[in-house]
Amino acid sequence: MALKARALYSFQSENKEEISIQENEELLVFDENSLDGWLQGQNSRGERGLFPASYVEVIRPRSSSNFTDNSASPASSPGNDSSHHLSVSSYGQSAYEDDDDDDWDDWDDDSTVVDEPRGTGGTNGHPHQQYPSHLHPNVHYRPKQIERQDSMTSSKRGSVVGRNLNRFSSFVRSGVEAFVLGDVPVMSKITEKYCIEMGPKGPQWKSNPQPFVCSIEDPTKQTKFKGIKSYISYKVTPTNTNVSVYRRYKHFDWLYNRLLHKFTVISVPHLPEKQATGRFEDDFIEKRKRRLILWMDHMTNHPVLSQYEGFQHFLTCTDEKAWKLGKRRAEKDEMIGASFLLTFQLPTEHQDLQDVEDRVDVFKTFGKKMDDSVLQLTNVATELVRKHVGGFRKEFQKLGNAFNSISQSFQLDPPYSSDSLNNAIAHTGKTYETVGEMFAEQPKNDLYQMLDTLSLYQGLLSNFPDIIHLQKGAFAKVKESQRMSDEGKMDQDETDGIRRRCRVVGFALQAEMNHFHERRIADFKNMMQSYLKQQIVFYQRVSQQLERTLRMYDNL
Repeated sequence: MALKARALYSFQSENKEEISIQENEELLVFDENSLDGWLQGQNSRGERGLFPASYVEVIRPRSSSNFTDNSASPASSPGNDSSHHLSVSSYGQSAYEDDDDDDWDDWDDDSTVVDEPRGTGGTNGHPHQQYPSHLHPNVHYRPKQIERQDSMTSSKRGSVVGRNLNRFSSFVRSGVEAFVLGDVPVMSKITEKYCIEMGPKGPQWKSNPQPFVCSIEDPTKQTKFKGIKSYISYKVTPTNTNVSVYRRYKHFDWLYNRLLHKFTVISVPHLPEKQATGRFEDDFIEKRKRRLILWMDHMTNHPVLSQYEGFQHFLTCTDEKAWKLGKRRAEKDEMIGASFLLTFQLPTEHQDLQDVEDRVDVFKTFGKKMDDSVLQLTNVATELVRKHVGGFRKEFQKLGNAFNSISQSFQLDPPYSSDSLNNAIAHTGKTYETVGEMFAEQPKNDLYQMLDTLSLYQGLLSNFPDIIHLQKGAFAKVKESQRMSDEGKMDQDETDGIRRRCRVVGFALQAEMNHFHERRIADFKNMMQSYLKQQIVFYQRVSQQLERTLRMYDNL
């Protein structure tokens, strides 16, 4: 029986077995049991094929029991709205088996990690759980060690800012609404601290005091179970240790989903897309390696992500037992989602919230335009690759064959035949055939790298609408609380608390915006310089071929 589903992210098919899907597109899933991390279904255009299981959520109808009071039920209970939607992208093992499919027995066991209930996708791709309205889902509550952000002694506490009716909103599911309203418990001891400082262009993340880079090399095909299952391993070497570790794509995928789960207000770069077929073909392996290198470069250059304990564990752990312990520790991390906002240290400088709102609006407009432009350039470059590999090569081959035909015809009347001219024309034909092959090979030197960068930025840009939505929701709560305070329905102290916590969200978003611009300038400068240099080298090589051929006619 086909099930209705919704696309969480856009996916572009790369072979005939796959189909393209668009974000928020309604889909039909023929069988919710994924095969190697892929589902078979139909998109809204009637096309049938495969798409990644982690890119969609299967929609289940509400039952009457869903309308019971959820305030007292835990996140994984039947009363929780996680029963409304079964997210294929939840953190269960079956959903995140990558295209190098096998069991996780080579690096995981029956761990004691707290099971995470399935939920729909939310901010920045996070699967968020519904939770009691007065608590945050991502904290293990210890009543003797935590306290509420706001005092409960106010005589006007009964008149509080209303919560969003749409409990599926990313503002709600991320826990940011609970944070802004003061409902996220303060931990007794917060070991993580991420500093935001005021720079020349506004709030910015404080640099990693121990910067490093990381190389990804030597993709190698490995087998297990006596050759029954195969996978590709990558040699990963961070400069802060100079010790290499070997990781599979599923390990990258595990790390990526921990990042999504933790860093609510950060645009986590997307991993290279999965592919249902041709996983061990040289071109696909090379493409994935290039894009993993770009992904790693953005990770190591991000002042916050690069310091994440789980990321350092991924980069440095060489012992299997230590790996499992670190993996469990990352999965038990309490400072995730909205609780992650408690780890920020803000500068003392004042910012008017309306000024912040205006700046965010400008970035939102910019992001939309850049996203459209990146998509346009991607389409143009993709079409150009197709022409290089197909059309241009064929046209130059036709031209070369035509010149060869001329040379052959000149040989049919020997008394008037000129061997030198015939040879020169024949060589001209071979030259144009060679030029055609050069055109076919050239995208590997320039256009592929351009498409890699554009793909990375398509992912980064797609994260920002949800992140901006968090700040918009927080700002709306500030306005609402100030109105209630003016009407005498709320203490000014509580209103100030909401404003203060909205400031945290605003500073974090601005820091992320500034980091995005900083990386954008560096990446696109490098992309354009590399493309133009390779184009110059390419046409110089073409020119040299033609000049050598031309000289054959000089002494006829």
